[in-house]
Parts: sequence; structure tokens; C-alpha cells
Amino acid sequence: MTSSPSPSPDRAASRGGPAGRRDSPRRVAGRLPWMLLVPAVLGLAFLVLPLAGLLVRAPWPTLLERLAEPQVLQALRLSLVTASIATAVCLLLGVPLAWLLARVSFPGRRLVRALVTVPLVLPPVVGGVALLLLLGRRGLLGQWLESTFGLTLPFTTAGVVVAEAFVAMPFLVISVEGALRGADQRFEEAAATLGASRWTVFRRVTLPLIMPGVVAGAVLCWARALGEFGATITFAGNFPGTTQTMPLAVYLALETEPEAAIVLSLVLLAVSVIILASLRDRWVNTP
Repeated sequence: MTSSPSPSPDRAASRGGPAGRRDSPRRVAGRLPWMLLVPAVLGLAFLVLPLAGLLVRAPWPTLLERLAEPQVLQALRLSLVTASIATAVCLLLGVPLAWLLARVSFPGRRLVRALVTVPLVLPPVVGGVALLLLLGRRGLLGQWLESTFGLTLPFTTAGVVVAEAFVAMPFLVISVEGALRGADQRFEEAAATLGASRWTVFRRVTLPLIMPGVVAGAVLCWARALGEFGATITFAGNFPGTTQTMPLAVYLALETEPEAAIVLSLVLLAVSVIILASLRDRWVNTP
């Protein structure tokens, strides 16, 4: 008597046998264990409800009027200008720094990379104190700047730019360094083989290859500079028209005019949403 052949794994899978149970990720993924679902919903509510409260309490009927108030426009204009200049400074200094970290091997590179990312975890107020100790009138470098060039940075608009660039540059460096590490170096090697100089290779080959990373880093850098508070108020102060950016105006208005604080907060919230929407393919929808 001949024994009947055992069913193949494919047939077993089609009949829902053991192999079918092993190869059905959709069924496993479709289950919603309450032990994970409940804290996930609570975490979502914890993050979303404060923003919903901001929207509910917003003075919508008078929103446009409050946005047109001189102090609001002044803070908004100063924030946009200083954040844009700080981003330009970060691009000028951060892209070469990212290239150095990604493409050049030198002793202590890991330490340098760690120091570059310190402002990400450093309390902004501590960053402001550090800037004062370095660039203040009695600082290590500030005394020389004032005596030699008559340049004073603390409590000026330039000081706002310095504080914002200090806390925002790591976002740009990390993004550009990641883009450099992911870029195909064969194109650069081919250009160098054809006689192109290092500067030409960087300008004509490397930079176009990493441009999405540069743009993403610049956008994140700009958004971080726009929302900077601690280092700015410590190093530059809170003077209307000179150093009072939108976050500082929110802090001041919250004590005297809460509705104005809500309006400014809505502007910053809208900017944050726009930034996330523009970078959703790179930062949100990445598998």
C-alpha cells in the first residue's frame, strides 16, 4: 500500500494549517491587545489634549485683530528675521562641520560629534549662561570683542541670533551628516578621477546629492530657532523690539494679557504643524 503524499506547506497555508497560522502576519497585526492599546490612547490624549485646549480657548472672533496689534507684529517680525539669520549662520558653519564629521577620520572624532550634539540635551538656560561667560562683556571672548571691535553681543538683536544658532545648529549637523553617510561616494570618486578639485566635487556633486538632507536640516533648524526661549532670555534679555521674540512675548503676555499669549502660541503651533507636514515623508512616514 502506498502512502498518500503529505500536503506541501503551500497547501497547508492555503487551508489554514499550521504553516498558514505562521505566515499570517495580517491576522497577528490586526489584534489589538488592551494592555498596549489603553496606554497608547492615554499617551495620545496626553499629547493632543493640551493642544486641543489651546484651540478651544483661542479668541477666534478677534484673532485677526490681535494678530495685527503692534506688539504681536513686532515680536513676529523679529522672530522671523532672527530665526532666518540664525539658520543662514548654521548653514554656513554646520554643513562644513557635518562634512568633516562624516568624511574625515581624525583622532577624537567621536568626542567632537558628542560635543556638537550637546546643545540638544543641554538645558537652554545653561546654554545662555555659557554664552554669557564666553561672549559677555566680562566673558572670555567678549572682553576682546568689545575692546578691539567695540562689539557687544549680550542683550542685542545679534545676541538673539547667536543664542538661536547655538541651540539649533545640531539639528542641521545631524541631518546633513546622515545624508552624507548615505550618499553614494562613487559619483564623487568618478568626478575626482576626471580631474575635478575637491571644492568642485563638493559643490557640483556632493551638495546636490545631499540637498534633501540639507533642506530638511535647515527647516528643522529654523523651526528650533523660532521657538527658542531659555538661551535667548538668558543671553539676550526680553526687550520689546530688540530681543523680544515670540516665545518671550508669550511668556510676558501670559501674565498680563492671556488672550494675546494664546494668539502667539497659535502662530507657533501653526508653524510647527507646517514644518511636520512638509517633512512628513522624511520624518513621519519613514518605515
